[in-house]
Amino acid sequence: MKELERIKAEKERREKEIRQLENRQKILLNKQHDAQRRLRTRRLIERGAILESILPLAPDLPGEEVKTFLIALAHLPGAAELADKIPKSGDKP
Repeated sequence: MKELERIKAEKERREKEIRQLENRQKILLNKQHDAQRRLRTRRLIERGAILESILPLAPDLPGEEVKTFLIALAHLPGAAELADKIPKSGDKP
């Protein structure tokens, strides 16, 4: 009988440990998600600031007009060649 109780107690301890590890994993995944979100937010803010510094009318234009303008710029002669010369992220210089 004592052996059975010992086994049950061990099982309960292990199940508790599993729940704790699963909770720690959730916490770590949430931290990772938050870090990725902060990086994306920072990138978007930086790029928005660059756009506004180059195109002074950008803050006053609706998003669709800014998008249309950028698409038109991308279709100008030489734009594709210029884009090809820009190093892609992850490429070594």
